[in-house]
Amino acid sequence: CRMTVTIEAVQTALKNLIDPNTKKDFVSTRSAKNIKVDGDQVSLDIELGYPAKTQIEAIRNAVVAAITAIPGVARVDANVSFKIVAHAVQRNLKPLKGVKNIIAVASGKGGVGKSTTAVNLALALAQEGASVGLLDADIYGPSIPQMLGLAGRHPESEDGTSMDPLQAYGLQTMSIGYMIDVDAPMVWRGPMVTQALEQLLNQTSWRDVDYLIVDMPPGTGDTQLTLAQKVPVTGAVIVTTPQDIALIDARKGLKMFDKVGIPILGLVENMSIHICSKCGNEEHIFGHGGAEKMCTDYDAELLGSLPLELSIRELADAGRPTVVGAPDSRAADIYRAIARRVAVKVAERAKDMSARFPNIVVQNT
Repeated sequence: CRMTVTIEAVQTALKNLIDPNTKKDFVSTRSAKNIKVDGDQVSLDIELGYPAKTQIEAIRNAVVAAITAIPGVARVDANVSFKIVAHAVQRNLKPLKGVKNIIAVASGKGGVGKSTTAVNLALALAQEGASVGLLDADIYGPSIPQMLGLAGRHPESEDGTSMDPLQAYGLQTMSIGYMIDVDAPMVWRGPMVTQALEQLLNQTSWRDVDYLIVDMPPGTGDTQLTLAQKVPVTGAVIVTTPQDIALIDARKGLKMFDKVGIPILGLVENMSIHICSKCGNEEHIFGHGGAEKMCTDYDAELLGSLPLELSIRELADAGRPTVVGAPDSRAADIYRAIARRVAVKVAERAKDMSARFPNIVVQNT
């Protein structure tokens, strides 16, 4: 006699199947939708909340295999896709026009590879199929134009009031570095810097951006406070190195975001290990385990650790960051894994509901 396949059996199979990116099953994350059973044939949709262009085929194969293992199932039609939505931000703020989610990439001190991380994170999200913007918020030391090979380029304006972002490797980008001479020092006081940041953010014509990565200046000063109070941020990524001095400052950055109600998506540890290019000897030049301990202390996630590697610096200086300059490298794989975890952490945040409520206007009639 033929086995009767039920929707409950399909759901059970999916409950036992773990998404390697979310570390959760497809039922608890509500990714499995439209499950239909027609005799010995099963069809369903898997809708992921994070960009997963490089993961779709593997996930589809895993889903098909899990359901095919159910007695009586002869054919499985699984459609896997992803949908990125806007998520909740700080209280009293609404998402920016044309931007669904803003992710701040910050560090307590300079020289830890924050800008390199921000650029490669943005490029990795774009490679996974997301629409991505990159804002260089480091007014005093803008480095994004150099890293993306856009030095000397200037933004244009179609309407005379807003600026069109410059394009590079599929990213929409904006930086004060596009408007000043590369050797010109920004001798500005704090209020001028914060005003410039607000203008760069609000007067750029961002076009349907899923994630806007903001490369923050180091420290916890005016610019960071402006971002925390006036800019709708979905979450922050803290970049550090293993040494104690960097970790002390990284803790300050983490606490600052925590105080202003911006969730920490996780930490990225740069220069975690050096592998000698000649003999292969591994050394923890800047220490070992510091970021892991910090994550334990503050209940944060270590998103990934990157090696101290010559090519990462060389490619960034040449305007071809690792993710596009050496896409098959181990470092590029790490950046892509970090990007997927960041996107997953964003997807787990509460959704933005501000657009669902009508504005009530009281008028005398």
